[in-house]
Amino acid sequence: MRVYIDLFWSWFKMGLFTFGGGYAMLPMIQKEVIEKYHWATEDEVMDYYAIGQCTPGIIAVNTATFIGYKVKGIPGGIVATLGVVSPSIIIISLITALITNFSQLEVVQHALRGIQVAVCVLMFVAVEKLLKKGVKDIWTFLIFAAAFVLCYFTDLSTVILVVLAGVTGYVMFIVNEKKGGTQA
Repeated sequence: MRVYIDLFWSWFKMGLFTFGGGYAMLPMIQKEVIEKYHWATEDEVMDYYAIGQCTPGIIAVNTATFIGYKVKGIPGGIVATLGVVSPSIIIISLITALITNFSQLEVVQHALRGIQVAVCVLMFVAVEKLLKKGVKDIWTFLIFAAAFVLCYFTDLSTVILVVLAGVTGYVMFIVNEKKGGTQA
């Protein structure tokens, strides 16, 4: 029973304190999931993020579901998912009830601008960590560069982009294996 409480509470905190969604949540996932509870490795979290990007829904919710499922099967997936979405449901319900009274207040508008800046910083840190962990050699750098160019300069769907990167990585692995190289 304790693991379910830990799953719910950890994901509840992440849902409560990380504005900006899945990417802004990476530092807390690192601390809670990888370092504190050892529910997943860094590589597994990156895999869950990649899969979460391709599957319908919000990355943070998908990642919580995957990790909860890994820890305790279907009940764990449900508990982690409820944990991560509960703060949003509570906050949105409160905001909806109060929005007409407070949305025009200058202090609220300034607070939201400050939160936006903090979210940008959290997202930058998350991207930096993903980049350091994911780009390991010239081939993964080339995949990164191609994906960046395609993402930035075209309207290519992120799902197609992730699938193309996955296929390219697999082809590189096969070519490397045929050459007798080591796995990257």
